[in-house]
Amino acid sequence: MSLPHPVMLFAAGFGTRMKPLTDTRPKPLIEVAGKPLLDHALDLVRVEGAPRTVVNSHYLGAQIVAHLDGQDVVTSHEDTILDTGGGLRHALPLLGDQTVFTMNTDAVWAGPNPLRMLADHWNPDVMEALLLCLPKPQAIGHKGQGDFVSDHGPATRGPGLVYSGVQILKTQGLAVIDDQVFSLNRLWDDMIARQRLFILPYTGLWCDVGHPAGIQLAEDMLDQHNGSV
Repeated sequence: MSLPHPVMLFAAGFGTRMKPLTDTRPKPLIEVAGKPLLDHALDLVRVEGAPRTVVNSHYLGAQIVAHLDGQDVVTSHEDTILDTGGGLRHALPLLGDQTVFTMNTDAVWAGPNPLRMLADHWNPDVMEALLLCLPKPQAIGHKGQGDFVSDHGPATRGPGLVYSGVQILKTQGLAVIDDQVFSLNRLWDDMIARQRLFILPYTGLWCDVGHPAGIQLAEDMLDQHNGSV
């Protein structure tokens, strides 16, 4: 069964933590295991199928556009960085749906398809967002203390599970935010207050490739995972 909603891939950022590799190319085009990070994400989308896939761009955006030329992907270019919330709202006319998957493009996965997991656990009657998160031991290369806490019910913020950068959410709340540039945290905080934000623990491994050291960590993770199959 194909994914029920379109997918938004975030690829517009400056990749500051990835310098000097991002001095001449955008972070989503940095290669891990011989493949650009953006293609790792697109592979996860394509194997499941989606009604539409949109990739946003800004920093060195012409390279993103050229890389995607001839593919079944729509590009949403931003003249200025809009952050995740502003970027998603800017892309809504291209996505064509009020419920979407969003996915960061600076991570690599080893295990079940994260988009399929979210689709299988999505309950729009009680949820306005479902975020895929990981126990810290499964979040390779991540240094933080975690982002969310949940006891099989609505989530709250706090040290615990690490947000993976993949979610499914309803976007209607974006319309009432006046700012042009804003984070999806604004939407999440409102959902948390109304007990409409939920988290789903990921059962595999995930590696943050937001910094140069993450490349080797991700390749080691993939080698170990492939070797165990």
